[in-house]
Amino acid sequence: MFTTEYLDLPPLQSAGGSVQLPGSKSISNRVLLLSALSEGTTEVRDLLASDDTRVMLDALRQIGCDVQEGSGDDAGTVRITGLGTKAPRSPASLFLGNAGTAMRPLTAALSLLGGEFELKGVPRMHERPIGDLIDALRQLGCRIDYLGNDGYPPLRIQHGDGLPPLKLDESIKVRGDVSSQFLTALLMALPLVAKTQDIVIDVVGELISKPYIHITLELLARFGIVVRHDNWQRFTIAAGSRYVSPGVLHVEADASSASYFIALGAIAPSSEGQDGIRVLGVGQDSIQGDIRFVEAARAMGADIESGPNWLRIRRGAWPLKAVNMDCNHIPDAAMTLAMMALFADGTTTLTNIASWRVKETDRIAAMAIESRKLGAVIEEGPDYLRITPPASVSDWKAASIHTYDDHRVAMCYSLATFNPAGVPVRIEDPKCVGKTFPDYFEALFSVARARTDQIPVICIDGPTASGKGTVAAAVAKKLGYRFLDSGAMYRITAYAALKAGMVIDTAHEERIAALARELPVHFEGGRIWLGKEDVSDVIRTEEAGMNASKVSALAQVRLALVDLQHSFQRLPGLVADGRDMGTVIFPEAPLKVFLTASAACRAERRYKQLISKGISANIDTLRADLEARDARDQNRAVAPLKPAGDALVLDNSDLSIDEAVDQVIAWWQARQPFGA
Repeated sequence: MFTTEYLDLPPLQSAGGSVQLPGSKSISNRVLLLSALSEGTTEVRDLLASDDTRVMLDALRQIGCDVQEGSGDDAGTVRITGLGTKAPRSPASLFLGNAGTAMRPLTAALSLLGGEFELKGVPRMHERPIGDLIDALRQLGCRIDYLGNDGYPPLRIQHGDGLPPLKLDESIKVRGDVSSQFLTALLMALPLVAKTQDIVIDVVGELISKPYIHITLELLARFGIVVRHDNWQRFTIAAGSRYVSPGVLHVEADASSASYFIALGAIAPSSEGQDGIRVLGVGQDSIQGDIRFVEAARAMGADIESGPNWLRIRRGAWPLKAVNMDCNHIPDAAMTLAMMALFADGTTTLTNIASWRVKETDRIAAMAIESRKLGAVIEEGPDYLRITPPASVSDWKAASIHTYDDHRVAMCYSLATFNPAGVPVRIEDPKCVGKTFPDYFEALFSVARARTDQIPVICIDGPTASGKGTVAAAVAKKLGYRFLDSGAMYRITAYAALKAGMVIDTAHEERIAALARELPVHFEGGRIWLGKEDVSDVIRTEEAGMNASKVSALAQVRLALVDLQHSFQRLPGLVADGRDMGTVIFPEAPLKVFLTASAACRAERRYKQLISKGISANIDTLRADLEARDARDQNRAVAPLKPAGDALVLDNSDLSIDEAVDQVIAWWQARQPFGA
């Protein structure tokens, strides 16, 4: 998952391939709570790993459930032994982040289980209304207090030694026009007290987001709870209800997350050799209402095929068709329609989306503000959004998208990178996608393609011990870009060749070159990996250095390693360090830095490094060696060490690593259309 302050996305050209979606958030947190309320142990497979499920799992442990999480090949599987007839552990203070699918159902369930609890979250959660649910629970006789503003979390539930007598003879009334999560919370909690009589819930006003109530009813049935409904306005929970674990339950993939890749397939031309986008894990038989996004995307022109657990999407009508659509049936996925509307011919109007106002942020306002940055004309109302795309290619603008700590805003606007003007898009706080789809950007980059010359590269060259590797790795981490330590490539090639039984000589040159072109090298977490093997230390020995020198003398191997280094230029961008990155390997890179320092300073740094590792050293000898190596590197016939003609020289003799990194980032920012 990207944890950078922002992620700059270059313009994208095409897309193709397959995406395996994460589990549904709506299903995951419902299943976790239902498992916790049941008798027996439930094995939940393919559970979504996200911020929202994490806070739910932590809360269930706090109230006394036994929660066992799988790892390795068993990752994504959780085994929960429910409370059954046991009382929850109390008192407890539960932190629920910004997870409405945890806050609201847990509030209802704990109010009917007995005990003392405080429920709180992040500041935005304390701005999300819960008053209609609390009013419904107070009708029953539950004791719930607001610890801040009336109608909003944080909350205190107080029952002391036991539940007060509950008023179950009359129907419980709850508003349905603010959030369907209020009704879901009651439907999941009230079976706990439906022992001797039916319990009736009456919905006041129009019930929004009916598809999410459908998910709730489907899952309740799997745990043995029968609920009848009369035209979605009256719900009856049968007397004698009792939660019983189904044993094993699979979480289907998230239909809301599918919407981004459905839109991607509708917007982007297919990459060469690909046949559109194939989405795996959710299909035509999904119980999630947001699967109906498929119908909406088709109405806008997408070409979509579907099967029991898959979708295939291709670009159909182009430009897309503008629509006027009531989106009550796809409240979350409808945000993606607002992004597709930027690529439509005409004005699109999305209505019946008042629930957007009380989500992770005010999504109507957010989509209006951010789409205007791109050049669109937007009209917003209490429950609608009207989108007119930029009038011409020249009206599209590069934009830095504020994401409001809202995962769906970040994912939606990543699709703006397919704009016809070829302008980049910055996504602020990309880690917010962790709420439902932690690996979203990795999934996007696995299927999206950009022109190679539009994938940004930062080159940091310099002499031995100038700190270029450390600075480059830190810059890459800050930007969320890939990292290439070119100095390691010859060492890794020599190591791999010897491991494969080759001798490093001209007789094996062709075989070593073929090996070099396909080396599975990557740099991660400050370590160097050859496939699954950490080779960071083994390639830094004196012997490895000598073998690297032998490899570098083989012309075919040098050419092969040029190709391998070029392969690192992948989305979203690359920071490469070495001696000839800016002069030979990436001469068209938009930023080239030549990092240097005095020989005395570099000798002192190398001396301290060796001493810290317990290796004896002489600082004068080190300085003499560095000066001799500088002379050799500057005068070698092939790719001599020198700044590129357009490189910026940075003498870091008197700079800390952080100061050098900040300077490189500042130079890079100055070249971006977003501003600092």
